[in-house]
Amino acid sequence: MRQTGRQSRRPERRTPPNAAELARVHDRTLADAAARELAAPALGEEDGGPGPLDPRPEIGDSWARLRRLGLDPDTGAATALLNPGEIEQRRRTSGLDSVMPVLRETLLEAGGTAPLLLAVADAEGHVLWQEGERGLRRSADRIGFITGARWTEESVGTNGIAVALRVRRPMHVHSAEHYLRSHHSWSCVAAPIRDPGTGRLVGAINLSGPAHNVRPYLLQLTSTAARLAETELRAHRLEALHQLRALAAPLLARVGGPALVVDAAGWTAAAAGLPPPNRVRVPSEGWTPAAVHWVPGLGECALEPLADGWLVRPVRAPIQDGSGTVTAEQAEGARLRLDLRRPDRPELSVRGVADSWSHPLSPRHAELLLLLATGREGSTAAQLAEALFGDAGRTVTVRAELSRLRRYLGGLLAHRPYRITESVLVTVDGPDDPYDLLPTSSAPAVRRLRAELAAGTIRLPGSPPRRPLRAPGERDRR
Repeated sequence: MRQTGRQSRRPERRTPPNAAELARVHDRTLADAAARELAAPALGEEDGGPGPLDPRPEIGDSWARLRRLGLDPDTGAATALLNPGEIEQRRRTSGLDSVMPVLRETLLEAGGTAPLLLAVADAEGHVLWQEGERGLRRSADRIGFITGARWTEESVGTNGIAVALRVRRPMHVHSAEHYLRSHHSWSCVAAPIRDPGTGRLVGAINLSGPAHNVRPYLLQLTSTAARLAETELRAHRLEALHQLRALAAPLLARVGGPALVVDAAGWTAAAAGLPPPNRVRVPSEGWTPAAVHWVPGLGECALEPLADGWLVRPVRAPIQDGSGTVTAEQAEGARLRLDLRRPDRPELSVRGVADSWSHPLSPRHAELLLLLATGREGSTAAQLAEALFGDAGRTVTVRAELSRLRRYLGGLLAHRPYRITESVLVTVDGPDDPYDLLPTSSAPAVRRLRAELAAGTIRLPGSPPRRPLRAPGERDRR
């Protein structure tokens, strides 16, 4: 019987490439790298996405970076191992030792017979724990995947831990998506772990196994385990905040005038004489005792260390409007600095005639400001949508994000077209390695910008000449 009415068309199902197809992609990409980079610096941007013989954007970016480093896909690079004392010290300072029981219970069978390895690395890629089936551990030993190894791209090429730490989201690196050919028989899924108190990256969870035996659902399982780990970290932070609150209560009763006690991340434990903010912003370089600091929303404050936190006492009344919004008049002669040197902490700083302030940026706002800073002539909403999503029709999303930016940028941001006001001096501080520029972004324009920076054809606004990238194993002589 013929159906009537409007029918939805099912999306075309794309079968994931198998190991043999990935091996062909790997060999062809490496063999033709020089020609491809001259013809199309960013992989897969000609048609708005990766073609059938192109690696995924995250994998392609990783391979391009490793080719520039000169990493041999057949040998890799030598990597130093942490000694037992260093491993224990990093386990404690990372805070990840407290989450290992829940990870073992969630991801490993009681008998340890599942063909999987569980590895947990810190934010720098050092493998601090590696557990699982005994035969697999012996196989992992042969490729250097052991406790204490630094599992970074520079040493062992494209892998789940390194890519997840770089792009800050769960990743599956399967078979020949690994840069080193010795890893093609493996498949790994990894997910980053963030500190709920600060939002900073603290490490990554990884599950590895034979390429023919790892199932796609493991990526979701690993992502869930990472959220469980963050829940454990949040519980420990709340317990520490409760202990600080108990310590602060009698002290605040003796303090004359308004004051509050916050933990090291700025979360308020207790307050007296003023409405307690949920959290105060701690500068990225931290606070120093016996000094007066400007605290957003509180004004100038005297700070004293207290246990694992700070006693904060305002010494002047805070400015009534602490939003940091810049008027059109204040934008004249202002200086805007976009700091993208730390992949996990993009930040915007503004220095004007009336005041100076800084503001942490979401990944989307960092992308938008980078595009506006490198294209001072301005862009329409459709052009920004094409640059961000490869889809000029997504103007509603772009306009909504720009509206949020204007809440604190004010007169710094003009429109019709969208642009940073001409009188503003703009500086962009980028990372040493162009492929660390907003590594979580897969926006076509950002990927193109990374390739152009790597080729030396452009420079970021106000930035000095870029230092040459060190080859794998080369020591920092500074």
